[in-house]
Amino acid sequence: MKKIFTIAALSLMGLALPNANADENAIKKAFAKSMPEVKIDSVKPSEVKGIYEVVVGSTIIYATEDGKYLFQGRLIDVDSRTDLTEKKLAATRLAALEKMGQDNMIIFKPKIPKYTVSIFTDIDCGYCRKLHSEIDQYLAEGITIQYLFFPRAGKGSDSYNKAVSVWCADDRNAALTSAKKDQKVPAKTCANPVDEHMKLAEAFEVKGTPMIVTEKGNIYPGYLPAKQLVEALESEKLPN
Repeated sequence: MKKIFTIAALSLMGLALPNANADENAIKKAFAKSMPEVKIDSVKPSEVKGIYEVVVGSTIIYATEDGKYLFQGRLIDVDSRTDLTEKKLAATRLAALEKMGQDNMIIFKPKIPKYTVSIFTDIDCGYCRKLHSEIDQYLAEGITIQYLFFPRAGKGSDSYNKAVSVWCADDRNAALTSAKKDQKVPAKTCANPVDEHMKLAEAFEVKGTPMIVTEKGNIYPGYLPAKQLVEALESEKLPN
């Protein structure tokens, strides 16, 4: 799935937004006319006067007040050195994960849950395998792990087919553990969420695996040992 917007192309798209007095409804109508396939979740003024924040799924773009230009990037509060866009993206990630639902994830739960993370994983990724080989350490720290698949080789690849077979197994958790150990999992097909996982990964701009998403919607790309992950999760509880 191609990314809906690119930074360079947005101002060149010729999107017929109003040239003056653009407001939320006008921007929505303009999108409906010029890009009907794009579903806008919300439009509201940003922290910058004259700039509107447009949320499309897990993506945030900005529109000028006169509606002539769109742009995508990071809105930074220079004084506080705060990434305002990231704060909003964190919220969109959590909403997207909630919409996906735990029924569409493979979950490893500790006896005493303290934290929850969602992890995009590739069965054949070395660091994904390393992380899962230490699953007992994460569970011992009270970390619930919710797995979503992101076979980086793409749909139809060996990694993709393994993900489908794992999902369709009688015991998904055991099958995933076996696959991570490079043990053969019986090939199976069934209704599965792997394609939806991949779409969500692209919306989250996952570049590599594993990618960890916390309960606050923050992301940690790459492998983190259990103790280090706990430190990161605890730091989220501290006041900004």
